[in-house]
Amino acid sequence: MNDERALTVLKILKRTLSLPHWTSQKRDPFETLVVTIISQNTADRNTSRAFEQLSKRFEITPEVLAKASTTEIERCLKVAGLYRNKSRAIKQVSKIILDKYQGSLESVLSLPLEDARRTLLELPGVGPKTADVVLLFSAEKPTLPVDTHVNRVSKRLGFAPADGDYESVRMSLQSLYEPKDYLAVHLLLIAHGRRYCRARNPLCDECPVNALCPSKGMWTKK
Repeated sequence: MNDERALTVLKILKRTLSLPHWTSQKRDPFETLVVTIISQNTADRNTSRAFEQLSKRFEITPEVLAKASTTEIERCLKVAGLYRNKSRAIKQVSKIILDKYQGSLESVLSLPLEDARRTLLELPGVGPKTADVVLLFSAEKPTLPVDTHVNRVSKRLGFAPADGDYESVRMSLQSLYEPKDYLAVHLLLIAHGRRYCRARNPLCDECPVNALCPSKGMWTKK
C-alpha cells in the first residue's frame, strides 16, 4: 500500500513543484562537499552567502583551501552557524584529499557505494547526510540523503518510522522508490517541506498531497 501511495505522491510533487535546473548535470565533488559542510545546521540563504564569500576569496580546490589561513576561511563563513568548526573541517578535509587522494575525490567516488560511503565518513566534518549528498549529486550513486525536511515530510507521510533515525529513514525511502528517482525524491521532499509541510504551521489545506497524508491537520494551529 505504501509503495503505491509513495509513487502517487512523487507524481503529484513532480507536477506541482519544480526541480532545480542543474539536476541534469553532475556537480563537482569537492565543491559539493564544501557546500554541504557549510550547510550543516544553517539556513539555505546563509549557506549560499557563505559559499559565495568563500568563492570570491579562494578558488574552491583542495590545493588552495589546504593552504588557506583558517582565520581567512572563518571570515568568509561567519554568516553561517558553527563557522569556526566548519572552517577547521574544510581546511583539514582539503589537506587530506590533497595528501591522500592526490587532490581529487574521483578515486573514492569510483569505489562501490558502501566502500565510498565509509571512506567519506572518515573525513573530518563529514556525516551521513554530507556523504550521501556527495555520492548522489556528484557520483550518481544510489543513495538518498535525509535532511531535516526529508526527515519530517517522510515521517508525516508515513513513509518512515516516526521515531526512525537517519539510517532507518534513508532505508525506508530507498525501499519505496527506484534508484533513478532518488535525486528527485530528495529534492522534491525538501521543496515540499519548505513550501507546504513546514515544521510549524504546515499548510495542510493547500498541500497537493493532503488526501494521501495520514497526518493531515495534526500540526496545524487550532
